[in-house]
Amino acid sequence: MRTRVQTVLLVFGILVVAAFAVPLLLFTASDRTQQLALARGSALDRFSSLMDQAAATGDTSAVVAEARRYTELYGEPLVVTDVRRVPVVQTGGMRAADPAVAPLIDAALRNQTAHPKAPLRPWSRGHRTFAEPAGTGTRVTGAVVMRASVETAARDITRRWAAVLAGTALVALACTALARAATRWVVSPLRRLDRAVGQLAAGLPPEQTSGGGPPELRQLATGFNRMAGTVTAALEQQRRLVADTSHQMRNPMAALRLRVDALRAHLPASADRTYNGVTGELDRLENLLDDMLALATAEHRAGELTVTDGTDARCDAAEVALGQHRRWEPVARRAGTGLTTDAPVPVAVACTDRELIQITDILLDNAIKYAGGPGARITLACGVEGPFAVLTVTDDGPGLDADELAQATTRFWRSTRRTGTTTGTGLGLAIAEQLLTGRGGRLELGPARPRGLRARALVPRATAEGGTP
Repeated sequence: MRTRVQTVLLVFGILVVAAFAVPLLLFTASDRTQQLALARGSALDRFSSLMDQAAATGDTSAVVAEARRYTELYGEPLVVTDVRRVPVVQTGGMRAADPAVAPLIDAALRNQTAHPKAPLRPWSRGHRTFAEPAGTGTRVTGAVVMRASVETAARDITRRWAAVLAGTALVALACTALARAATRWVVSPLRRLDRAVGQLAAGLPPEQTSGGGPPELRQLATGFNRMAGTVTAALEQQRRLVADTSHQMRNPMAALRLRVDALRAHLPASADRTYNGVTGELDRLENLLDDMLALATAEHRAGELTVTDGTDARCDAAEVALGQHRRWEPVARRAGTGLTTDAPVPVAVACTDRELIQITDILLDNAIKYAGGPGARITLACGVEGPFAVLTVTDDGPGLDADELAQATTRFWRSTRRTGTTTGTGLGLAIAEQLLTGRGGRLELGPARPRGLRARALVPRATAEGGTP
């Protein structure tokens, strides 16, 4: 936003400066051109008057002498003719018969002046030719043609333009400094507010956003601080409730299990079914508490990673995949399920090996539970897809339909077709999704071909420096 605001202010400042500078440049060029025309016009008037006197007296010596002195002094050629086009004086190599001069003499003898009006520029070179009739009123007694150099005038215009452009540059620099200061004054509170919003969205206590800026932004920051305090307190209470509940219930659960286990020796054989049901529910409740605590930890970690780069984390996804295959292959074999893996190529990912192991544990545990029992096949693969490393767990079980896939990562959700056959809490995929989201990755669930479920954990790859590419 800072760049956009600053760009708008700079463009506006440049347009304003240009609106003053361009007319000023054009005016200076036009003014110097007019000065040249006036100066040469005065000289032409002088020679026209001398030629008119010469026509009246028949003595042309004055006009000849004056023309030659002028050319010697200024280096500008002259041609003066009488009314019959006969040259009276020709200086500087210019002749009355020259193709560029003859038409001007004809026009002057018709009582027409020729004063070029096109404005000069710094790059103008060469000369301008002026012509004027000699005589008074409508009586023409001759013609005067002068070729004036524009070099001096062009140099004057160059100096004036340089002064104008230098002043314009100084004003532009002042506008730039002012735009940067104004942008910083306006945008800095917004950047602090944006950073605080990101921290609040991540579930972390946001920094205070009070500071400088316009009064409206200061008022907004004050309101945000009050809202952030309320929201942060509510989120912290909710997080602490989940964590404390999960933690504090461990001691009663452990005591309850000890008492139930102590009753085992005093129960008749007919109570075995009830006893097994109680211990099974205790197992399920302990798993639920563990998963709730793991989910709360994953959510908190994902919030931290949202507002920090976390670029120090790094591990080899292929090494984790091979290690997980060795750990889970006996478990799958006891369940009558075959677990295979390919020969993964080493790929560094931007997360810790502990996080990647936890994600893989969840995916493999789900696959073994839901793949369908004896004879099922599960494949663990590790590959690369663009900026991501992909850990894929594919099974050939019954899979999930479209509605179930849409709800699979919802907390506490379990497929109604399998609720009675497994001991899951419905939190595993939610935990995996939180861990991946915190690292900038994602969890994708979809059908396998020809049947089954394919779970893909996409984790950003790490660069040689340890960050993401």
